Amino acid sequence: MSALIEAENLYRFYHAGDDETLALRGVSLTLQPGDLVAVTGPSGSGKSTLLACLAGLDEPDGGTVTLNGERLSRRPEADRADIRSRKLGMLYQHTNLVGHLSVDANVVLAQQIGQRRTNAAWRHELLGRCGIAARAGARPSQLSGGELARAGLAVALANDPLVLLADEPTGELDDSTAARILALLRERADTGQAILLVTHNPDVASTADREIRLRDGRIEPRPEVTA
Repeated sequence: MSALIEAENLYRFYHAGDDETLALRGVSLTLQPGDLVAVTGPSGSGKSTLLACLAGLDEPDGGTVTLNGERLSRRPEADRADIRSRKLGMLYQHTNLVGHLSVDANVVLAQQIGQRRTNAAWRHELLGRCGIAARAGARPSQLSGGELARAGLAVALANDPLVLLADEPTGELDDSTAARILALLRERADTGQAILLVTHNPDVASTADREIRLRDGRIEPRPEVTA
């Protein structure tokens, strides 16, 4: 089975004057079709930096990221954006919606960017699975926090991506809405999509197939299981 994401030995440095921050220190991971993986760790451990590097939104200072056989690192931004639009969905903590467009129009825009033919019936089904079909004509400013999360997920899934990267997908959601979002992520993984989510919530992490814990920019080794 071919990996959908391969990250090898990622390093990321940030400079502020004479100070250097090592955000990632040799992080490697692989996502296979059907994987649902949680990335956890304290604030400042490198979770958001890792997510940005995996999406090609940030360029690692060392190492490479490959998305479904296409190298994402060390390429012009236009190339990375094209690969993202076709193969990867991003669910941001603070919404990935265009403010002046309706929920439905945001999905259409995502499909146009991904060069995917749009279809009203398909969009309605997607919005229904995300529990936001009744608000398809609403703009982001008219949505509640839970509705924004569901609408953002619909946009992230608009092009039926091979990989979904989610930054705190249940942050600030009530338990019922969070459970619905997690159930949909599990459903997507069961269809063969690879999903990586960043979370501070141990209950959310426990729903994943495996957990990758970061500390100080490194993956913490798993504790050995003793008989």
